[in-house]
Amino acid sequence: MSVFKMIEEHDYEQIVYCYDKNSGLKGIIAIHDTTLGPALGGTRMWNYRSEEEALEDVLRLARGMTYKNAAAGLNLGGGKAVIIGDPKKDKSEAMFRAFGRYVESLNGRYITAEDVGTTEEDMDQIHMETDFVTGTSSGGVGDPSPVTALGIYKGMKAAARAAFGHDSLKEKTIAVQGVGHVAYHLCHLLHEEGAHLIVTDINQEAIDRAVTAFHAKAVAPDDIYDVDCDIYSPCALGGTINDDTISRLKAKVIAGSANNQLLDNRHGDLIHEKGIIYAPDYVINSGGVINVADELQGYDRNRVLKKVESIYTILGKVFAISKEHNIPTYLAADQMAEERIKSLRLSNRQFLPNQKHILK
Repeated sequence: MSVFKMIEEHDYEQIVYCYDKNSGLKGIIAIHDTTLGPALGGTRMWNYRSEEEALEDVLRLARGMTYKNAAAGLNLGGGKAVIIGDPKKDKSEAMFRAFGRYVESLNGRYITAEDVGTTEEDMDQIHMETDFVTGTSSGGVGDPSPVTALGIYKGMKAAARAAFGHDSLKEKTIAVQGVGHVAYHLCHLLHEEGAHLIVTDINQEAIDRAVTAFHAKAVAPDDIYDVDCDIYSPCALGGTINDDTISRLKAKVIAGSANNQLLDNRHGDLIHEKGIIYAPDYVINSGGVINVADELQGYDRNRVLKKVESIYTILGKVFAISKEHNIPTYLAADQMAEERIKSLRLSNRQFLPNQKHILK
């Protein structure tokens, strides 16, 4: 498919190719939609097999950020950037400063942040060239994991209410796949409420830590799909809701922090047909973007926590739309995000730097 055909298919606004011979920078910035405000989305550094693969990834990610920011109630559009290279050996200050100059050239239409393969130090180097960056060491955010975990916890309670008629997680058995930073903090909240935890991870150290701290039961990575549980919480890799796992899951709720949990949209259709309540990933895990977006106003942790707690209400609306129209929750979330964008499109149109824009 040609680049212009790809742009036309999902109505992207702008694609910027970034190249700097001296530093070896090869990157792409994709701005999907700025109806709600400037496009916010991280910069991913990855050793893509081809430029075509990098383009496909950045377009998919940018569109995803439009929906995530809209569903979270943020006055921000969707964008993303990718840098082609090995993050373990190809980084340099010159590369990120060159990239920062490209971000600066967009004059505020795109605001970048950390993503896979990039760090706070990289954001600091970008910040040498532009103010349109979040997640720097001077931003005041700190470790975002507890905030993201709070959003997952609140979203899980909303999903439990839709499935069981009440939002209490006490005595519920929750199978947590992956016990990294966010999931560890989630397990702490669940343990405090009195939930029974079953955990797995490819890292034995992470498993041992959860077992010791939360009296969790540990299982092998592939066995997590077969356990008797009320809630399955995917907090590691994406695509774990697929043809192989759906028939094995015994949970009534799927709610976790992983991105792209559905291998394909049809798997969202299948779990809907089975009566499983699925909390769409880009809604339930939006605590991270809420956290970094608050930097744009001058970071206020209390304000962030209040907004993250609203994920409970937002997911409640998603489940209500799903029930009313008998559609899968992933479609209900898309519909809610699209309607918010549509309602403001005629008045706002694209974000332009000279517009007075208030971020709330």
